[in-house]
This record gives sequence, C-alpha cells and structure tokens, in this order.
Amino acid sequence: SVKGVTPEEVRHSGAQIILGNTFHLYLRPGSKLIASLGGLHKFTGWDGPILTDSGGYQVFSLAKLRKITGNGVIFQSPIDGSEHIFTPEMVIEIQETIGSDIIVCLDECIPFPATYEYTKESTDMTLQWAERSKKAIKRYDSGLFCVVQGGFFKDLREYCANELVNTGFDGYAIGGLSVGESKDMMYSVLDQTVPMLPADRPRYLMGVGLPENIIEGVIRGIDMFDCVVPTRHGRRGYLFTQSGHIIIKNAGYKDDESPVEDGCDCYTCSKYSRAYLRHLFMSGEILGLRLNTIHNLHYFGRLMNAIRGAIEEGRMSQFRERFYSIRKEGDRC
Repeated sequence: SVKGVTPEEVRHSGAQIILGNTFHLYLRPGSKLIASLGGLHKFTGWDGPILTDSGGYQVFSLAKLRKITGNGVIFQSPIDGSEHIFTPEMVIEIQETIGSDIIVCLDECIPFPATYEYTKESTDMTLQWAERSKKAIKRYDSGLFCVVQGGFFKDLREYCANELVNTGFDGYAIGGLSVGESKDMMYSVLDQTVPMLPADRPRYLMGVGLPENIIEGVIRGIDMFDCVVPTRHGRRGYLFTQSGHIIIKNAGYKDDESPVEDGCDCYTCSKYSRAYLRHLFMSGEILGLRLNTIHNLHYFGRLMNAIRGAIEEGRMSQFRERFYSIRKEGDRC
C-alpha cells in the first residue's frame, strides 16, 4: 500500500504506477497467499501497472542479519528471526508469482563509502545475477529491469552499464545512489551513466525523489523515479510547495487561514487551512498525516505533469531555471 491513502486517492493525485517491495511482501503476507487471492493488483485494489523492486536494498540494509554468497544472500527475517535465502532466480519467481508488471533483478546495493576492490567484486556479482535473472524469466508479459551498479567509480559504472546493455533488458535502473553521497557526486554518476543506456528504453533512478533531484535527473535523461519522500515527509509534517517546503508544526501556522499552497486543487488545500493541519499534527491525529500525504502526492503529481509538458514543448531548461527562481524567491520570504 501507499501509506495512509487509498488507491483511489493515489490515482487522483496523477500517479499512473505504484511500487511494491518484494522483500516485505515475501515476508508478510507471503507471495503464495497474494497469488491465491488473485495477485497483487486484486489484493491491493490498484488497477494500474505495478513495479516491484528486488528487495535487495532491504536485504543488504540488514548488515548484521545477512550473509552474501555467489549464489545469493542469506538473511534473517527482522520480523521473527527466521532464516531465508534470496537467489536471483527466487526473486524473479516471487515477482512473477504475485503478478508484477515490471520485475527488477536482484543486485547488491553497495555501501557508501566502499573501496574500489569491494565495489568491483560486488559489481561483478550484480552482473552475474542479472544474467541469471534473465534466464529465469518465465512470464514474458512483464518487463524485466536490470540495475546498474559500480559505486562512485567511473570505470566501474561504465563497465556495468556496458555489460548490461550487451545482455539486453526492457529497462535500466540506476542503483546505489542517495546513500549518503553529496548531490554533486550523484549528478556526476548520472552524467557518466545515463548516456550509456539505450534512449529507447526506460531509465529508472532508484530511491531518489526530492523535487530538485527529479529535475536534475530528468535533465540528464532519467524517465522514472521512486521514493518515499512524498509520504514519509507528509507523516513527519513536511509539506511541499513550489516555493519550497513548510514545516507544519511551526508556531507561525497556528492561526494561518491559508491553504498549504494557493492554486493547489488537492482535497487538502480545497478544504483545510494550515492552522487546522497544524492542530491535527500537534494533536497526533491520524487524519493530519493522511491530509499531509494527499497534498504531497498531488504536489509531485503536478510536478511530473509539468515536467512532461516542458519536455514536449522543448523548454525543460527554462522550466529548470524557473523552478530554482521560484525556490529562491520563497527562501527570501
């Protein structure tokens, strides 16, 4: 699920596709149960496309609870401590079983920082797993995306991208970013990597989703993004506007009758004031978290729609300049 909101509310925000997490779905409620109940679309009530990631990021974040081998990764469930193994073939099977529309190969999310030697070994393993994943596919009505790794070493990113393009996939994800590096480092990796990926296949930046990151990614040729930013920030009281974000718990909003953002047509802005949203947040009301999330989803939906329009009209550079100009004006206020 998208935390706190219904599929209809997600769709109304302009979203056309959602992401499911293979790791969490495998552990609870389980892929076989989901399949027995009609698959992920019926189970969740979402009638659009669903992309499922490999669960690799979550597995590799369990630093003390997992062991990496050439065959896959052995890990302990953070729920009950039971032992499990993810192999490239098993991860494909799980995603096919639950009915994913876009399936992602298992990869190792390289920690930051990491040595060249570790990164090279990890990148080689990701490439081997990608080949095994492609051979394991049984359903050909879904798309298979690989993941470009290589850390922050230009030659390893180029090596990984070249090998994956030669193998051939339906889409190319770029992983291992937004893991603690600077923005300049992130953008440098994109500058190096994106031109090496086929322009006629989707290019997907994983785990990156701040507005400025999206714009910089699109400028560099990225087509798809996923991130918890709209929902997680909403639950924490951070609301996005064209002028920047507002922190709704700030005392200045105690008697503010204006909506979160003038001109926003989301349910939250059309019905409620900043003062009311602050009251809900400070009172710990669940409704406040839902309303914050609804607004943030609409903000990102409008942002992506505006970006698509700018691309179609050949004015993405001007759009980017205006985005930062409005942000700068907001910072002065």
